[in-house]
Amino acid sequence: MAAEQDVEVEDELARAQKRLRELKTKISTQSKKNFMRERDVRFLDARIGLLIQNRMALDEQNEVVCRLEEHEEDDNSHYLDEKRMQQYGNLFYLLQSEPRHIATLCRLVSLAEIDTLLQTVMFTLYGNQYESREEHLLLTMFQNVLAAQFETTTEFASLLRANTPVSRMMTTYTRRGPGQSYLKSLLSDKVNSFLEDKDLNLQINPLKVYEELVENRLEGFTEDLPKSVTAEVASANPIVQSIIEPRIKTLIEIANGFLTTIIDSLDQIPYGIRWICKQIRSLTKRKYPDATDYAISSLIGGFFFLRFVNPAIVTPQAYMLVDRIPGPNSRITLTLLAKMIQNLANKPTHSKETYMIPTNSFVEANKKRTNKFLNDLCEVGDFYEQLEMDQYMALSKKDITISITPNEIYNTLALIQQHINVLAPKETEHLHILLSEIGTVPTQVPRKENKAFELPLFSRWEMPIQDLTMSLMSENNITQNDILYMETKSLFVQIIRSLPYLSRPPLKLNMITETAATAKDAQLVHKGIKLKDMLKELEVAGVIDRSDNYQLLVEEITQELAHLGDLKLKVMKELTSLESVYKTIIDHNNYLKSQLESYKAYLQNVRIQSGSGGGNLGNNKKQVGIGVEITDGKVSNSKKKATNIQGPCKFTRQQLEKEGVISEINDITKSQIYLSILSPVPGTFIISLYYKGRDKPALVVDLKLDDLLEKEQSNFD
Repeated sequence: MAAEQDVEVEDELARAQKRLRELKTKISTQSKKNFMRERDVRFLDARIGLLIQNRMALDEQNEVVCRLEEHEEDDNSHYLDEKRMQQYGNLFYLLQSEPRHIATLCRLVSLAEIDTLLQTVMFTLYGNQYESREEHLLLTMFQNVLAAQFETTTEFASLLRANTPVSRMMTTYTRRGPGQSYLKSLLSDKVNSFLEDKDLNLQINPLKVYEELVENRLEGFTEDLPKSVTAEVASANPIVQSIIEPRIKTLIEIANGFLTTIIDSLDQIPYGIRWICKQIRSLTKRKYPDATDYAISSLIGGFFFLRFVNPAIVTPQAYMLVDRIPGPNSRITLTLLAKMIQNLANKPTHSKETYMIPTNSFVEANKKRTNKFLNDLCEVGDFYEQLEMDQYMALSKKDITISITPNEIYNTLALIQQHINVLAPKETEHLHILLSEIGTVPTQVPRKENKAFELPLFSRWEMPIQDLTMSLMSENNITQNDILYMETKSLFVQIIRSLPYLSRPPLKLNMITETAATAKDAQLVHKGIKLKDMLKELEVAGVIDRSDNYQLLVEEITQELAHLGDLKLKVMKELTSLESVYKTIIDHNNYLKSQLESYKAYLQNVRIQSGSGGGNLGNNKKQVGIGVEITDGKVSNSKKKATNIQGPCKFTRQQLEKEGVISEINDITKSQIYLSILSPVPGTFIISLYYKGRDKPALVVDLKLDDLLEKEQSNFD
């Protein structure tokens, strides 16, 4: 809509819109931070156990350490010069404006590389999650990637099912701000009210229920039962059956409530989620014309339920829906609910979970309305004409920026360089030209220096960029007169918002331009004079007619003003809602930070315990390793400083050779060198090699206990 976000108007709507834009920017920025912290927490959760088992690899251990480090907020040690900023600005403008390059790259990279690339794409390149141009460009990229996926998949049954870069991309997209806001508004009250009853036990797995009976955990049941039985025996037990039957009834009631809430929220589902569903349906019909409506709904439900809604139901704490982690009974119930909802999209077989068969009645009773809902999801308009207009307008903008880190730039450059022969094989192609000018890709900087900064984006080439996919999709090219007409309408709306008394019907456009041109405000004067010229230009082009008092333009301006009146209420409502979302996101970020702090303390504690097994052997000695002793003087110094530093140590070459620390050494240099070992903290060893007669070491090696144990485990010499 014209003038929806006029920054030059200062009425109440404009002020509310400004606050809303600022809030959306904060949510976009914070969503990226949360995504990165969640990745770190998941990585550490999976890796920290290796340290306990003494099997963590060197590169893994280093990555753990770096993930626990934070960059200094005011650290300016790493910055880019003006030439580099311009080169990167040109490149990332091209990547943002022509989504086909990123779409192709996402199909070329490995699963190990995709998460880092997706972080850059979803939260940086298209990080302004509430801005229509960036959102529409990102969706255009999705259309390209999905089309390629359908082309390369040979069997219908495997479509969008496997763990591929495309499936990772779809999951990551749902973690953006609009999707998270929707899930919170949809599920938060429902899940929280359900969690209030901590004692609600809806376990329906007969074997688990039987175990509860055996352990006398269920009140009223004291019968002695054999401890170890098969699933079949447990299922046939009449007591187990009597317990499960009412639980299934309760489960179905709760599941019906969840499903009704989801179906009733159709109009609140983010446009991007619905548009992806629409592409899945459209591509399926073109690629598999014989596919049934149920089969198509199954694919749509696989995305909407499996990758979007169900993860929030199963782990509500990770999606900021609840303030506390659900208890064991609640987790079981949430998992069962998610399975039941997923079975609405997938034809349930229950070959491995026969205890779910009684819930089939829920699936059968809701199949029809679920299929209708999944089809209704797809009923949204396309955005190609608006995107073409956005692209044209973007070329005249001077303030397109992205918040990006040096390592995001370098990682993206490295991937493009690796696949440039596929992305842009011809030397005359724009992407090839820009990459050639950048030259060698810099190495990654340490995490502490990897600070985000604002990178201005602008086009290297003056002609509007027509992306391949956009050219295919857009049937009518927008004309210069179309743009002039929309700008004229927007300027009139701006003036009327600044001078509300001019809005009295009927609108007299000539009077409005004259009033603005003779106003005391310089901005209004400029707009008024400009509008006079624009009206003349449109009249000469035959777009509007002075004889009917520009009736067509007047009608559209009147419609815009009516829309803005409704918009004010909508903006105020959205502002209230997003303020709550932002607070929740900040709270979740603080939770993730505390998790990382816990990991940091835990990691240090494990190292201390692993490296302090020896204990004191006497008043003046401490054993650090076999055949190694700390000298008296160094011990007393360390005591004075009250630290855990151990060493330097004195030892003989014969001792080290005997224990296998030194495996080979040149006879000539044997008498010319000596080694020093220092342990500044338990589990860390600094080994220095000295030549006699020299003060500075010729070589210094910093080893961690985890690394040494991992090398030992791998029989590394």
